[in-house]
Parts: sequence; C-alpha cells; structure tokens
Amino acid sequence: MSQMMKVYLLIPLLPLLAAAAVGLFGRFMPRAAAHIATITGVAASFALSVYVMLDVLNGHGFNGAVYTWLTSGDTSFEVGFLIDSLSAMMMVVVTFVSLMVHVYTVGYMADDPGYSRFFSYISLFTFSMLMLVMSNNFMQLFFGWEAVGLVSYLLIGFWFTRPTAIYANLKAFLVNRVGDFGFLLGIGMVLYFLGSLDYAAVFSIAPQFSDATVEIVSGQPWSLMTVICLLLFVGAMGKSAQVPLHVWLPDSMEGPTPISALIHAATMVTAGIFMVARMSPLFELSTTALSTVMVIGAITALFMGFLGVIQNDIKRVVAYSTLSQLGYMTVALGASAYSVAIFHLMTHAFFKALLFLAAGSVIMGMHHDQDIRNMGGLRKYMPITWITSLIGSLALIGTPFFSGFYSKDSIIEAAGLSHIPGSGFAYFAVLAGVFVTAFYSFRMYFLVFHGKERWREAKHGHDDHGDHHGLGPHDQPHESPWVVTLPLIALAIPSVVIGYLTVQPMLYGGFFSGAIFVNLYAHPTMYELAHDFHSAAAMGLHAFSSPPFLLAAAGVGLSWFFTMRRPDLAEAVKQRFSLIYRILDNKYGFDAFNEKYLAGGARWIGDKLWRIGDVLVIDGFFVNGTARLIGRASQVIRQLQSGLIYHYAFAMIIGVFVLLTFFMKAWN
Repeated sequence: MSQMMKVYLLIPLLPLLAAAAVGLFGRFMPRAAAHIATITGVAASFALSVYVMLDVLNGHGFNGAVYTWLTSGDTSFEVGFLIDSLSAMMMVVVTFVSLMVHVYTVGYMADDPGYSRFFSYISLFTFSMLMLVMSNNFMQLFFGWEAVGLVSYLLIGFWFTRPTAIYANLKAFLVNRVGDFGFLLGIGMVLYFLGSLDYAAVFSIAPQFSDATVEIVSGQPWSLMTVICLLLFVGAMGKSAQVPLHVWLPDSMEGPTPISALIHAATMVTAGIFMVARMSPLFELSTTALSTVMVIGAITALFMGFLGVIQNDIKRVVAYSTLSQLGYMTVALGASAYSVAIFHLMTHAFFKALLFLAAGSVIMGMHHDQDIRNMGGLRKYMPITWITSLIGSLALIGTPFFSGFYSKDSIIEAAGLSHIPGSGFAYFAVLAGVFVTAFYSFRMYFLVFHGKERWREAKHGHDDHGDHHGLGPHDQPHESPWVVTLPLIALAIPSVVIGYLTVQPMLYGGFFSGAIFVNLYAHPTMYELAHDFHSAAAMGLHAFSSPPFLLAAAGVGLSWFFTMRRPDLAEAVKQRFSLIYRILDNKYGFDAFNEKYLAGGARWIGDKLWRIGDVLVIDGFFVNGTARLIGRASQVIRQLQSGLIYHYAFAMIIGVFVLLTFFMKAWN
C-alpha cells in the first residue's frame, strides 16, 4: 500500500476510531478524555486533508477501489476513493469546520451529562461526511448519504427527554426517507441501464444514452437521463432541504447549537449540492433536469428567505438563511455553474458556521434565552461575539470584498446569463433574495447587539423541564470562554478573505477541471462569466454600483429603521398586513399540509387497514371465525355423545356395515 493510500484511509478512519473509542468507553473515561480523543482525531484528519489538497494542486490524484465488499454477477460493490480537486476541497472544508465545532463544544456542552456521547456522535458525523465526499462509486456515496442522515437523527434528538426534539428528529428522518427513496431509485436505474456503479465508468458511457428513452407509463417515453437526474435530485432535495422537502431543517434547531452549525454549514445540507456537482456529466445531458433544479432552487432561495423575516428565535433566523443560501447554490447548479455552486458552498460553510456558533455564544451569554426580542445592547458585554457576528452577517449579505460577496454575486450573474427555461424567474428570485437576506440578517443583528437592553426588563421563565431560561434581575450577559470565542475568530478570518483569494482560481483558473464537466456549447454560462471577470479587486470595486449591493444596502437600512428608530412601525406593518404575516407564520402551510394530509392520511389508511384487515379479516374471520366454526361443529357433534351404550353399539354396527359395503364394491 502506497504512502498516499495510507493517508487517504487515515483521513476518514481517525474520526471513526475516535468516535468508537469515546462511544464505547466514554463512561469509563474522564470527561476531558472524550474531547481530547475526538479533537485530536479530527485535527489530524484536517492536517492530512490539507496535505492531500497540496498534493492535488501539484497535479496528483487517485481513483480506485481499496476494498471489495460484495460481488454479484458482473457487478462489484466496492469501497473506493476519488481524490481530485472537488473532493480535496470538500475534505478540507468539512474537517476544518468540524474541528472548530469540536473545540467550541468543549465550552458549549461543558455541563451536559451527555458530554462524551455528543463528542462521539459529531466525530462519527465527520467520518460519514468524509466517506460521502471521498467516494468514487454510487454504493459508497449512498453509504455516506445514509450515515449522515442516521447520525443527524441522533444529534437532532440528542436531548431526548424533550418531546420537541424527538418530534424534530423523527420529522428529519422521515422527510429524508422520501428524498432517499428517489435517490435509491436513481442509483438503481444507473446500475440497470448503464451497467456500473463506478463514477468513471458511468460518466464515460452516459453520452451514449443521451437520446435513450424509458417508458415509466406505458406509451409515454421519457428521456432516460432526465429521469435518472431528476430521481438523483430528489435525494438532493431531501438532504439539501429544497422545497417541498425543506420542512425538517428549521425544526432541527432542537439539537444543541454545535450540531446546528455542523449540519447547516459544511456537512449534511451541502451533501446534495456536492452530489449534483459530482454528477455534472449526467446533468449536462438533460436540460429539463437542469431547468427543474434551477426553478426549485429559486423558489427555495426567495420564499424561505421571507420566512426568516418573522422569526424571533435567534437560531431559526440563521436556519432560514441556510435554506435560502442552499437555494442560491441550487440555482447555480441549474445554470450549469457547478463550480460557482461549490464555491458558494465553501464560503457559506465558513460564515454560516460562524453565525451559528456566534448565536450559540449569545445563547450562553443570555443564560439560554433564544428570543431576540429579549436581547439588545449586547455589544459592550460580548465584544468578540459582536464583531464576529457582524463579520458573518456582512459576508452573508454579500458585502463587497467579503467572502460571501464573490460567490453570491457570481450566482446572481450566472442566473442572469443562463438561457435555459426558468432562468428569468431564477434571476429575479436571487436578486430579490439579496434584499430579503440583508433585511432579516441585520434585523437580528440590531435586535441582539444594539439598542435598548431589553434583557433587563424581560421576564425570565422556565422550560418544560424546569431549566432556567433568561436572565435574572441581578444577572447580565457575559462573554463566552476562550474555547467558544477561539473558533469564532478562526472562522471569521476565512469569512473575510477566502473569497478574495480563491475566486479567480476556483471559478476561472481551471481548479475544477477534470472534476466538474460542463458542455459549454449547450450551456455557455461559465464562458460568459469568465469573459466579464477581470480580477477579484475589480469585481469588488465594481460591485458598489451594482443592483445587488444597492438592494443589500436598502435591506440593511430598512432593518435599522424598523428595529432602531421606529419599532412601533414594525408592529403597525404587521397588523396592516396580518394576512401575509399569518401565511408566513404558518410557513406557507407546508407543515399543516403534511400533518393533515400526509401524516393524517397515513394514520387514516393505517386505521382502516387495522379495522378491516386486522379486526375484520384476521381476527374476525380467520382467528375468531375459526373458533366459532369449531364451536358450532362441536355443538352438532355433542348431540351424538348421549352417554347410552346401545347408541354407541348401534353406531358401531352402522359403521361396520358401511365399511363392508365399501370393501365389497371395491373387491368387485
């Protein structure tokens, strides 16, 4: 085994070994041993990922199997690695954000009785995501896909004594099963029609099937590649929370804040974006699939952003911004700007993890009160949290020269340059989304860090378990310990500079050549983008006169006016547009629809199957019916049991007579 092969194996295995050790023996270890083992494993994995990234930049890579799990006929199911620029970049981002979350968790979960268990879960989560992004075949991709779903279920419901947490993790699990069912069907069609699960083999043979059709309904031919891509995208809709399979993600805030950052930043929700980018050779063969991807992404980007405007829970505001930004990434995928989507995935990972961890720091400082209406004026009490939150918010809204600006503006330009059906709507949605994002982001920022210190008069209460919530009359907010603030600073730095440093090589310098395929003749978006790009500095300077910057500035200004100058006006607007507010408060009715028709319909069907199938057929007919039949037969037979000897003798004589008659006839 070569040295690089050992490195590739160690990157996912180190977090796995740490997770296994802490999960199995954590109860016998000192608490410190749990975080030392897992942080060491993830830190080593991060260091090795950086080493692999440098190796890839030097022109090396790898694509091959390391273990054959199963052979069935001519098909082999293998564990293998594909190390190229796309997977190497994902490995660095996943391990870095995970490392920051691990360090942060030391402070955030310090008093939690499930301390060791939590570290075991997040280290296992890191292993699962690494297996997903390093895979070179659909089987291993699906393994990592399901593994991150399983561990996210455990983490969202980590505080399993809370009914809301159990409801949230079950909801996440079930919604993802819907997406994963489509994903599995897509993988099955790839194996059936293209004859392999290996990426390289599938991508090389796929163009031969560009005109192939399949009849899902008899007499109705569909493009084979369109069906495969749409089924694969259904899986991405579940994992990356696209409408209508987005409903699980806001509720996942029931988990501890570190896992909110891990799920929403660089791991689970970006798995779908990564998968579509990896499948670019397939998606480029179906304009219909790309158009569907773009429209669904545009709907998610705009309409999920609207929901962030009315949220008062600090974590839910950030959660809805994640939904919106995932929509932006999906729009880029639909425009065939896969590298732009991955670029935004990377920049978003840093500033979104920063925003979530900063929100957790605020929650700690506020003694676990999450309502932004009970905050205000925290700037002077929590200076590090304040400045890092401001940096994260500026990156999120696309402020020129911050990391989010380069990726977000590139997505907007890509949508404007695209010519596939639905691109006009997508361009409007991502442009309008800039204003919405700026408004709700800075509404939260101003309510938390500026203005009147409302926590002084806010009534503190208790949750269902008697845990203290909010500040007491003599308490005041406080800055978090260094294990919390250090990850904030470490994430704030790339949130400022990473976009400026990498926009040229990642989008226009051929960084993803060989990893991402684009048919520039059919979808020339990236070619036109490259034609308009001159340098990172020029792009930032030009942005100050562009529509996205003006919309973002308007959003910030309006949020300042409503929160700082005229908060009474905000309440008046709410009353004036009460119908719209109710629609947003009900989340467009998705949850109500799911609860009434899908969950309610499933319960109704289950009830009917129980009443008809179980009560009437199985119990009523087979079980009780058999008993009744035997009982009635016994009633008849009982009449023959008179207890008189001559009756029995007469019956014996009749029986002998019948037998003799039968034998005599048989003899003749």
